[in-house]
Amino acid sequence: MLALGLWGLDRGGMWGDEGVTFMVGRRTVPQIWHLLHGVDAVHGLYYLLMHAVLTVHPGEVVLRLPSLCGAAATTGLVAALGTRLARPRVGLWAGLLYAITPLTGHYAQEGRSYALVAAGVAAATLFLVRALEGRSWWPYGAVLAVTFLLHEFAVLVLCAHAVTLAAARVRRAVWRGWIRAVGVAGGVLIPLVWVSERQSAQVAWLRVPDWDTTERLARDFLAVTPTGVVFWTSIALILIGLGAGRLTSVALPLLLLPPVILLSVSQFRPLFHERYVLYALAGAPLLVAAGADRVAEVLRWLWLEGRGVPAGRGAEVERAVAEVGRRRELVGAVSGSGAGAGRGAGGDRTSGGGGGGGGGTGIDRTTGTGTPARAGNRPPPDIGHAVPEPPTAHPTGPVHRSPRRPHRALRLHRFRSLRPHLLTLAGVLAVAVPFLHGLPAYRNDRSADRRPENLAAVAALVGREVRPGDPVLFLPSFWRVTASAYPGAFVGARDLASGESGARSGTLSGREVGPGELRARLAGVDRVWIVAQSNLLPSRWVPGDPTDRVKLDVVDGEFARRQEYVHGRVKLALYLRRMPPQDTPALTWPPASAATPAPPPPTPAPPPPRPTPR
Repeated sequence: MLALGLWGLDRGGMWGDEGVTFMVGRRTVPQIWHLLHGVDAVHGLYYLLMHAVLTVHPGEVVLRLPSLCGAAATTGLVAALGTRLARPRVGLWAGLLYAITPLTGHYAQEGRSYALVAAGVAAATLFLVRALEGRSWWPYGAVLAVTFLLHEFAVLVLCAHAVTLAAARVRRAVWRGWIRAVGVAGGVLIPLVWVSERQSAQVAWLRVPDWDTTERLARDFLAVTPTGVVFWTSIALILIGLGAGRLTSVALPLLLLPPVILLSVSQFRPLFHERYVLYALAGAPLLVAAGADRVAEVLRWLWLEGRGVPAGRGAEVERAVAEVGRRRELVGAVSGSGAGAGRGAGGDRTSGGGGGGGGGTGIDRTTGTGTPARAGNRPPPDIGHAVPEPPTAHPTGPVHRSPRRPHRALRLHRFRSLRPHLLTLAGVLAVAVPFLHGLPAYRNDRSADRRPENLAAVAALVGREVRPGDPVLFLPSFWRVTASAYPGAFVGARDLASGESGARSGTLSGREVGPGELRARLAGVDRVWIVAQSNLLPSRWVPGDPTDRVKLDVVDGEFARRQEYVHGRVKLALYLRRMPPQDTPALTWPPASAATPAPPPPTPAPPPPRPTPR
């Protein structure tokens, strides 16, 4: 995961949400605390973490390193869950599948908290499994509390964990321990919920999810690639993996419940975005790996049947082979009773037969078939005197083998002892197939153009086109984040609407001057640069902020667009006044007389531009 995450980590520009992280992380701790009282309280702990990180080195790569580390930690935790709930090869395959999922790589390279939240949920799930095995509940509760502070929607994982406990039919004492741990984490979360509820306008840009949203989420979560053979193979393996017992009781609720609950609630109050439930993605690779393991087991038994080993004796054969590997000796018998079986296993290395009352069954290691043990293989009763062997083999006497026979059996044993490792390696190679299939998508996602916007590209345009002293407006004011992320490009430009900086005012984009003051400032200019949302100007959108309404009214009514550069959701445009400004600009508003009648009130129309991200 680290190698994949480092590939293209420096993509040459931040987008809007990353710009907010960069801007807030560079403020002082008192300034961050002041900000959280009015906005983005849900990201408070993450901003404090990023303040410590960006103090070391303020840069785009460093900005994304915590997310990369979180994704790498989640990969290891998914592997640990697969190993603990099934077997090591299931853990290995699940970890690799999680690492190559495009959604994992996308958020591993984003300077936001979602990859860290996924790591916290995976760690809490692992501690839940450990607690069910008799360990303490307090690590589980502590990790949950920290995860909830990183993002409050992680609380939905409690529903998944409750279903896991119900499926395991745990005792009442286990339920009591879980409830105590959850109570501690919930007590930490309650103040955050109270504050963030007052800031709920930040998610007003979200819409009611439809069927397309649900289908897109399913395709992104359930497979490495959203279409084609790889996708349907993953679906088939997930269905097969549903019979994996203990693993299914953990992975299936984690995969389904948080997204389904948030999608359902969002039908009444829109709150859904895939990044808010990114942590649920960990359930899919676990189920795929469990399904692949069950398929491998079926193929192994079919192979044993083809070799002539009855299905009921396959496990016995495998245990005998493992015993041979530990002792470095050839085993001639798998069954028997008493001391006779032990002598057959370790005493006579040439016969391959098992003694013990004459009732044992020998196993031919080349075919795996059983042959009756020969009583003549027993050691002579008088061990104090040498008993010469007969010159010829008696039908009931020892079977003389070729001197090369043990070497052939040893080679067969070595092959069988390596077979589980070969199967694991085959699974690893199979994981490489969807990765190579999706390689173009991985490469494209490493480009800054794949994000909603590239603030670095917009800042570069400003630095090239805007002359010293040119006025600049940001519409809406959120896009002032461009100047905060790349201040060098705006040196010399005049921010006409700026009243107080964000750091001093406890806001993200600062406080702007009132409508009257802005009109007075605009009356004295004949050209203005606009950094605006790309679907504005012209637009029927009516801003809720009065200062933003003045920007739209004056620029759209008194200026004409001369140049425009669009980059994703944001654009840079130059507007020139249609009529030159008066010699004596008006300093008061409203003026005593107007040259033109007032325009009719605008008609509201959705959608509004996206406000502060959350």
